[in-house]
Amino acid sequence: MQKINKKDLVEVVAEEGHLSKKDSRVAVDLVFDLMEKSLLSGQEVNVTNFGVFTPKTKQERDGTDPRSHKRIVIKKKNTIVFRPSKQLKGKLNK
Repeated sequence: MQKINKKDLVEVVAEEGHLSKKDSRVAVDLVFDLMEKSLLSGQEVNVTNFGVFTPKTKQERDGTDPRSHKRIVIKKKNTIVFRPSKQLKGKLNK
C-alpha cells in the first residue's frame, strides 16, 4: 500500500488545478487549518461525497495493563472519528 503525504497533495493540486506549487501549498494549508480549527472547537467537518470528521470524547474506563495484567483506569481523552460517505465506501468496495 502506497502512502500519500502533504507534499504529494500539493503537487497534485498544483498540476490538476493549473496553479503554482506555492499557491497550491497555501490552498492545502488553508483547508487543513480550517479543518483543525473546526475540530478543536467541537464542530464536525463534513466533506460531501467523502466523509465526516467528528471530534469525540472517550470517557474514563477500566482496562488491563497488558504487561502486568493488573487492572488500571484508562483516562478520559479526546479523539477524532472519521465516517466515510456511502459513495466513498462504494468506490472502495468495487
